[in-house]
Amino acid sequence: MISAVLPTYNRAPLSFVSGAGAWLTEADGRRFLDFGSGIAVNALGHAHPALVAALTEQAGRLWHVSNIYTIPEQERLAAMLVDLTFADTVFFTNSGTETAELAIKMARKFHYENGQPERVNIVAFEGAFHGRSTGAIAAAGSEKMVKGFGPLMPGFVHLKWADHEALKAAITDQTCAVIIEPVQGEGGIRPVPDQCLKGLREICDATGTLLIFDEVQCGMGRTGRLFAHEWAGVTPDIMMVAKGIGGGFPLGALLATERAASGMVAGTHGSTYGGNPLGCAVGAKVLEIIADPAFLDHVNRVSGHLLQGLDSLVARHPTVFAGVRGVGLILGLKCVATNTDVVKAGYDAGILTVAAADNVLRLLPPLTLTESEATEALSRLDAAAIALETATKVA
Repeated sequence: MISAVLPTYNRAPLSFVSGAGAWLTEADGRRFLDFGSGIAVNALGHAHPALVAALTEQAGRLWHVSNIYTIPEQERLAAMLVDLTFADTVFFTNSGTETAELAIKMARKFHYENGQPERVNIVAFEGAFHGRSTGAIAAAGSEKMVKGFGPLMPGFVHLKWADHEALKAAITDQTCAVIIEPVQGEGGIRPVPDQCLKGLREICDATGTLLIFDEVQCGMGRTGRLFAHEWAGVTPDIMMVAKGIGGGFPLGALLATERAASGMVAGTHGSTYGGNPLGCAVGAKVLEIIADPAFLDHVNRVSGHLLQGLDSLVARHPTVFAGVRGVGLILGLKCVATNTDVVKAGYDAGILTVAAADNVLRLLPPLTLTESEATEALSRLDAAAIALETATKVA
């Protein structure tokens, strides 16, 4: 008999009832270090007092009015994002998947309005994850994502990750955009080298192709900059943002240059809940905190401490871990053991992590993580590795 909740997840046998900062408390009283952050969502941890205050204050005034009217909280957050980024304009959504849909529409509409309606193809990369709508899974293209859901949205060209020659050949007079994550999350914590992002920008400029960055998982301070592409010194034409921007409240945003957004006029897109007063009030507070240079310095300092400890962890447990990858606080442990087994061992050790492709264990702690909490996490990961080693010897 099917469960009341559609069984599309293999859920862990854990039920959390409260959280504070980097910690979650299970119904039975056990405390866990949260190195998943709701999959990079709880950027400021659980129950951050400033976010609680922002949400509570706004909830006492106004929840929803719809985009038929001007929403002051939305205008404020949009102005903050424009001031802090490459963007000239912002559209608010409720999720990363919704931003992917708009990115696809915007890129195709741009070329249509500029007299090139044949430019509809979008180049994407193996290992990508852009959401779970039919358009977003078509962009990702992996069998795991698309099997059984055809016919899919056409117009996507899929390339192997980091195949530069294939990229050059793939961009034709029918290409409208290239979409890429500066750091792949679901694909196994794979950062795109700075020189590759620069080269990609140059190719797009030379061919009149729009460049879309998906920073849903790697953005909002997670790499130690406000957005990951800033390390390479390049900017996109369109950027997808979600997850961390709401600090746990459902919120997404599509950022774009005026040129890229020129085809999106009244009536071409909409959202009932996107940009609602509650979400934008929280998002403004999240952005205010994360964009502070001192806060980003903290992310980089804690990341350095954590990386040093992870290197030592790998060296001590070569039958469990093979290496460390990532930047800032979007990190991955390449596993020798099966990554899902490491996740389960972590449950027993009191630490929550997330599996990713390429047998990688994702480490996505809150950006508010302290050095002492990072040290505690290393101790718990060490305990999980020892438990796996012991189980293997016994078997």
